[in-house]
Amino acid sequence: MALSGSRCIVTGAAGFIGSHLAEKLLALDCNVIGIDSFTDYYPRRFKEANLQGMYRHTHFSFLEADLANLDLPDLLSGADYVFHQAAQAGVRASWSDNFARYVHCNVLTTQRLLEAARDISLERFVYASSSSVYGNTPTLPMNESALPCPVSPYGVTKLAGEHLCHLYHENFGVPAVSLRYFTVYGPRQRPDMAFHKFIRAALSNRPIALYGDGKQSRDVTYVSDIVGANLLAAERGQPGRIYNVGGGSAVTILEVIATIERILGRPIPVDLSPVQAGDVEHTLADCSAARAIGFAPCVGIEAGLRAEVGWLRETMLADQWVETGLVPSPVVPV
Repeated sequence: MALSGSRCIVTGAAGFIGSHLAEKLLALDCNVIGIDSFTDYYPRRFKEANLQGMYRHTHFSFLEADLANLDLPDLLSGADYVFHQAAQAGVRASWSDNFARYVHCNVLTTQRLLEAARDISLERFVYASSSSVYGNTPTLPMNESALPCPVSPYGVTKLAGEHLCHLYHENFGVPAVSLRYFTVYGPRQRPDMAFHKFIRAALSNRPIALYGDGKQSRDVTYVSDIVGANLLAAERGQPGRIYNVGGGSAVTILEVIATIERILGRPIPVDLSPVQAGDVEHTLADCSAARAIGFAPCVGIEAGLRAEVGWLRETMLADQWVETGLVPSPVVPV
């Protein structure tokens, strides 16, 4: 693989997708610099746990820092690839006064990274965008040529990042490629995300909190398929282009819950609540462009959910041990 032995920078390296990507790059014998600011969107201990295996790797170094405060030209000097995964996540939390943080984390830092990449000979700058940029488009599957119309402030900031990538490619030749992720799930999924919430509630014998009637549908993508898409974008993605990255089929929320029930072997009670502002009704990705560069998602919904259930079982058991004092809490090296 062309990436082998290269120098890679992964922003958001302690997060859900960033940590999986950094681990894969290390497995490919890359030298990886991981960066994360440990924002307080969810408990720090989740991100600390994501990093533990990488600290033992001789080709991994880590910076805890806000991208807005780093000397980015110096950091990027000598890099071959930048995988920009860092972002303030969450559709529902992006309203009101929180929007300032989304602008800072998703727009300003992206611009600073691209500005720093102007005079550096990168192979690729891979930007993690989101299907949230589409909004409630009436046309399915969603195609990259459709006019984006986000219905949340979060989606607005991710679309702004895409536009910045395009601007810096067109004006300064930065080899930026944008990937629109569709509902990523699997081990290490953020605790604010639906599948994590569903499984944790079920394992705790609590009802699942469901917004809407459950007939909303999502194109869901297992995390290893997302990692594979990042590697393909780095090697074969056309600079200046946007690629949808989805799992290949849509499932309703009710179907997801039924699958979790099948995995656990028991029914799960559900508490219904109104639809939340910014939630879209349906997503489905047209991945023709990504398939043209070799993308082929291979993990189905049941296998992926089984893996996430297994991971959460272990995580919750470890949490119980920590709370009872039987094992020490994870410590991040300094």
